[in-house]
Amino acid sequence: MVSKTKLAALGIAALLAVAPLAGCGSSKDEATKQPEPAKSEEPAKTTDEGTKTATDDGAKKLTGDFEIQYFVGGYGDKWWKKVIADFQAANPDLKIKESGGPKINDQMKPRWVGGNPPDFVYIDGPNLNDRQMVEDGQLEDLTDWLKDAKNIDGEKITDILAQPAQEFDGKVYDIPLVLNSWGVFWDKALFQEKGWEEPTDWQSFLAVSDKIKAAGTTPFIHTGKYPYYINGAILYPAIVSANNNDISILQDMAASKVEAFQQPAVLTALKKIVELRDKGFIDKASIQINHTDSQMLFLQHKDAFIPNGLWLPNEMAKDIPGGFSFGFIPSVTQDAGGKVVANTSTANVAIAKNAKNKDAAKAFLQFVFSKAQASQWAELSGAPSNIKGDISASNAPSHVKDAAKYLTDANTVVVPAITFNADVDKAMQDATDALTISKITPEQWVERVVEVAKKAAK
Repeated sequence: MVSKTKLAALGIAALLAVAPLAGCGSSKDEATKQPEPAKSEEPAKTTDEGTKTATDDGAKKLTGDFEIQYFVGGYGDKWWKKVIADFQAANPDLKIKESGGPKINDQMKPRWVGGNPPDFVYIDGPNLNDRQMVEDGQLEDLTDWLKDAKNIDGEKITDILAQPAQEFDGKVYDIPLVLNSWGVFWDKALFQEKGWEEPTDWQSFLAVSDKIKAAGTTPFIHTGKYPYYINGAILYPAIVSANNNDISILQDMAASKVEAFQQPAVLTALKKIVELRDKGFIDKASIQINHTDSQMLFLQHKDAFIPNGLWLPNEMAKDIPGGFSFGFIPSVTQDAGGKVVANTSTANVAIAKNAKNKDAAKAFLQFVFSKAQASQWAELSGAPSNIKGDISASNAPSHVKDAAKYLTDANTVVVPAITFNADVDKAMQDATDALTISKITPEQWVERVVEVAKKAAK
């Protein structure tokens, strides 16, 4: 998946959904579509939860044009088509235009820059960064609206979110729709067949990697072209673990505070990547390989472990071999006896500051944050929703239930979704990529990133 995407364990009381930040690669480009509005004189009256909307309770009738931008990646577009169709049926006088596809962020960029954006945007995929959009003044301030906003079921939206909206200087501009956790995957069936122990911490991870390498399989592959995968699943959890499980260090890094990057915990974490490298555990194919190619090598058992997000199984659904059983743990970098660190990320939704139909956009927010739509998201995308719920009795895949157990365990350190400054994030990715292939040292990684952080902090 190609996206970046940003709580205490009680806040995640349960990934409502079913498995997988956010949209990754997609099979084909989707043309911009504009469905025909349903022909009806009055707003639809229905008891079906999937199509119920605020208009059922006598709210303001929605009319005019309403445009929705959504990225299509690892989560697919089935849910978007369904929720938009449901919203259209409930608001027949609204003319909805869909602007979606795997390249939509690039296609729509000129409009955002030119001040003519769509009304509603799903912030996921490459080249779309909510912090940057906030800094550029592109998103509507939702702070006051969200305080009392209710979904179409009459529930306060803030009460049902598993992870709260991130604040930018005390204000809210977007709301998490999807909840993801970074982590490390393996094939349970292969490990059982080979007699390899599943990792629970750094020491066991290194021990089993030795056995895997001795058996002729490369222990670890990552997406070298997009180093935020290894950063999200390996580096950042390692930093938190080395910082006595205090997540504030990542928050300070996100705020581009130079001293945060200079903390000893950062060097300690970087040296764990060096340990992987120097033991020969990292597949040399990782250099500049993209996400789908690295994931394919993992599925073919060319490599035993891969750092990724929970969207992986859904994104590669057509390529998963028979009998493959995903194992998952949010982090392997904690020392024996240490707490698991779950570095979460989200894919958010927002309203454009220059939106032409803000009434429809806010009504759509109320619509998508209903429990019925959360359930449909789980079913159609294979991803966890950000709405609280219990999946223990659901048909969720085993790796999603594994993730849910970690995320609801009081002993897990859950890191809220964090968005770094775009330039700093790029600097960290490039530096990690160089570190994995011995071009720089951990100390040089810090020096590189600090220089960029200094500029970002001005």
